[in-house]
Amino acid sequence: MERTAVKLDYSLQEQQLAIFAKALGHPVRIQILKILSEQACCFNGDLTEIIPLAQSTISQHLKSLKDAGLIQGKIMPPKIRYCLNKEAWSEAQQLFESLFKNHIS
Repeated sequence: MERTAVKLDYSLQEQQLAIFAKALGHPVRIQILKILSEQACCFNGDLTEIIPLAQSTISQHLKSLKDAGLIQGKIMPPKIRYCLNKEAWSEAQQLFESLFKNHIS
């Protein structure tokens, strides 16, 4: 049986949904997001007092969330203040809802 290569063509919405899903794919990132949703904003150093991980590990997770657009960082030397990006969360919610809307009943 001969296989034929099929070119995968993903919509912009599918690509963005995958970016959001990947960013949400680690329990530490979920924990960071919960903390940020409970507080208006949080400094990166404060997270190390709450989450028992190295600063560098938390920084990597913050970078992943920021790269996905789910959080925003504002430099306030010598710290960085992180907040949820409400516009991105609204978009993520709509994309996840549309993914499951017609398939779950």
